[in-house]
Amino acid sequence: MKNTVQLSDKEQVNLFIQNLEKEQAEIVQRIREIILKTDKEIAEHIKWNSPSFYYSGTMKAFNPKEYKRDLIVLNLHKGRIMLVLPTGAKISDTTNLLEGKYTDGRRLINFENLEDVESKAGKLQTIIKEWLKLIEK
Repeated sequence: MKNTVQLSDKEQVNLFIQNLEKEQAEIVQRIREIILKTDKEIAEHIKWNSPSFYYSGTMKAFNPKEYKRDLIVLNLHKGRIMLVLPTGAKISDTTNLLEGKYTDGRRLINFENLEDVESKAGKLQTIIKEWLKLIEK
C-alpha cells in the first residue's frame, strides 16, 4: 500500500514560497500576509499553478466559471510580481491601484519590490475590502 501525504492548502503555499528565489519569496510572503490579515474569511491555496486567495465564507449559488469566489492570483515574473484579480473590474477602485481594462473583467496590480509592496499595502487592503462588499451571501 502506497503511503501518500496530502499537504494542506497552507502547506502547499508554504512549499511554493520556499522554492522561490529569496527576494521573490520575501515579496510573496509579505503580499500573502497583507491579503490574509485583511479579513478572516480569506483563504489561500494553489490554483492555476500559483498561490491564490479566495473568499471562504458562505455564498449564494453561482456558476463556477464566473470566478465569484476567487479574489487574487499571483503571477510571478522575473523582476516583478503581478496580482491578477479575476473579477477586479467590478470593484470600485478609489485607490487607482488596479491596472488594465480586460474584456473578461480582470484587473491587475504590479509590484516591483518589497518597498513597493509596503507602499501599496493599505491600498491593496482597501481594494480587497471593496471586493468583499460585492459578495452575494
